[in-house]
Amino acid sequence: MAPLNEEQLKQIRDERKEQIIEAALKVFARRGIIGTKMSMIAGEAGISAGLLYRYFDSKDELFTTLVQQAIEESIDGIKSIYQLPGSPLDKIKALTAEILHEGSQLYFMLMHHARTSDEVPLAAKKLIEENTMQTYIDILEPLFIDGQKMGELTEDNPSELISCYLSILSGLMTLNIQGDENYQMPKVDILLRFIVRSS
Repeated sequence: MAPLNEEQLKQIRDERKEQIIEAALKVFARRGIIGTKMSMIAGEAGISAGLLYRYFDSKDELFTTLVQQAIEESIDGIKSIYQLPGSPLDKIKALTAEILHEGSQLYFMLMHHARTSDEVPLAAKKLIEENTMQTYIDILEPLFIDGQKMGELTEDNPSELISCYLSILSGLMTLNIQGDENYQMPKVDILLRFIVRSS
């Protein structure tokens, strides 16, 4: 069997790193940084703890990597709605559905721990301080203002409206932490009634 070339080795390393990050996200989202041990992440990823330490020096480094990834993906995700077809309200509905999708819940839980836990690494704290709710308000404000100009959204202060919108979504995503199968996420149309202008 021929030895692996550099490109194949890099691909294996990248895939393994992705596998570790996915496992770490699940464990951190469930247990927080204080309740997580590197051995738990290794177990979730199906690898040895020794192999895990080849990729990440510490739990803090891994947690900070995930926080950075969560912030970057959320900012990119919100910016991308400007490329979607339809009116401002159509775009907000699409964004809301995307945020409330099950796959987003782990990231919300991770960020909830990152904002509230006592033992968050300094590097992760710094990332959170640099990317507050205002970061997301600034991205969404032109869209909400367009929606108001078109008569789709209520005439309230757009910044306050977005702040309220994001707070509700964050609350909904952290409400069902335990994964209760009887918990029902509200429908997007019902949820957005508070921002829609009544005809």
